[in-house]
Amino acid sequence: MWASAVLLVLLGSFGANALDNGLARTPPMGWLAWERFRCNVNCTADPKNCVSEKLFMEMADRLVEDGYKDAGYEYVNIDDCWMAKQRDANNKLYADPERFPSGIKGLADYMHKKGLKLGIYLDYGTKTCGGYPGSLDYLELDAKTIADWGVDMLKMDGCYADVKTMKTGYPQMTKYLNATGRPILFSCSWPDYERGAGIPINYTLVAENCNIWRNYVDIQDSWQSVLSIIDYYAKEQDTLVPVAGPGNFNDPDMLIIGDFSLSVEQAKAQMAMWAILAAPLLMSNDLRTITPEYRDILLNKDVIAISQDNAGIMGKRVLQHHANGIEAWTRPLSNGVFSIVFFSRSVKEPEFVTVVMKALAVSSDTSYEVTDVYAQKSMGVFKPTDSITVYVNPNGVVMLKATPQKVWKVENNMIVLN
Repeated sequence: MWASAVLLVLLGSFGANALDNGLARTPPMGWLAWERFRCNVNCTADPKNCVSEKLFMEMADRLVEDGYKDAGYEYVNIDDCWMAKQRDANNKLYADPERFPSGIKGLADYMHKKGLKLGIYLDYGTKTCGGYPGSLDYLELDAKTIADWGVDMLKMDGCYADVKTMKTGYPQMTKYLNATGRPILFSCSWPDYERGAGIPINYTLVAENCNIWRNYVDIQDSWQSVLSIIDYYAKEQDTLVPVAGPGNFNDPDMLIIGDFSLSVEQAKAQMAMWAILAAPLLMSNDLRTITPEYRDILLNKDVIAISQDNAGIMGKRVLQHHANGIEAWTRPLSNGVFSIVFFSRSVKEPEFVTVVMKALAVSSDTSYEVTDVYAQKSMGVFKPTDSITVYVNPNGVVMLKATPQKVWKVENNMIVLN
C-alpha cells in the first residue's frame, strides 16, 4: 500500500501543468521568520527583532556558523510584511526600502554566497494577512519578479481571497512558476483555507501543484498548539498519508523548538513527531540566543536522517493507549527499516509501555535490531512476536529505529545472505 501510494503521487506529478521543479525530494529544512518574529516592522523601537534584511542575514550567519547548514537546514524564509505598502509604477512588488535597503535580490545574493537559499512570501488574495499588496491579478508578474530576484522558495498564503477560486488560482501560479525556468519550491496554504471554509480538498490536485502544503491552523508557541496539530494529523492520516512522497509533503507548520514555551522533553517530542510525519523542518526561533540543549535537539543527526529518508513515506499512528496517554506512531523507511515513536500526553509521571513488535506495524517476519535514537543505545534484537518495553517521560517521546537483521541460510548446499 505504501509503495503504490507514493507511485501514484509520482505519476500524478507529470500532468501538463503540474509543478516541475525537481525539488523537495525529501522534506525541506530551514528557518522561517513568522512564528517568532511575526509582523514586527518597528525597526526604530526594536531594531534587533524587526522584519528586516539584517534579521535574515544574521539568521543566515547562524545557520552557517553554528552547524545548521551542515545538518541540512538550507532555506532562510521571509514571511509576511517585507513589502512596501504599494506596488511600483510598473505594478511590481518591491521590498520596504528602509528595512531592506539591499532589496530582495541583494538578500538572495547574500544567501547564495553562503550556500543557502532564500524563501519569500506572497498572498493569493487582494492583500497579505498583514495588509500588504496581494498577488491577485498579478500572479504571472509576481512569479517573474521573484524568479528574477533569485528566490528559491515561495510560500503563498490565502488571506483576503475567494477560497472557492483556489482550485484554479494556485495551479495558475504553478504554471507561472514553471514558466520562469527557475526551480522555486512552492509552499501552498490552499488546503488549510479550503478546510476552514468546509470545501472538499482534492489532494491529488494539491500534490500535482505544490511541493509542500499547509493542512491546518498556524502553530502557536505552546505545547497545546503542538498537540492540536498532532491530533489533526492522526484524525486525517488515512487521507494525508497516500499523498505524501518525494516532491510532495504535508506541512504541519514550523518547529518552535528553542522558543518560550516548550520544555526539553516537549521539544524532543515535536522534533521526533515532525520526523515521523515526513514534515518540513522549518525552524521559527531566534538562532542568536537559542540555548545549547535546544540546539542539540535541532541538530540531532539521527532524527534528521529519519526525517530525510529518501522513500518520503509519511508515518501514521498505529496504537493509542487512552489509560496512560501514550500512543505509538510508525514510519516505514528505506531498506525495510522502521522508525517508531512512543509519544506521551501524560502530565503526571513517566510510564512503562510494553507492546508486541508486530502491533507496531513492522511488516517483515525477520528480526529487528532496535536502537533508541535519542539515547543512542541498542535495545537488542526483537522478532515480530517479541514484546518491547519502553519508559516514556511525561510530554515526551521514546524514538526507536528498527533495522531488519541480515540472516544466513542454507540454499542449494551453500550458505547465503538472505
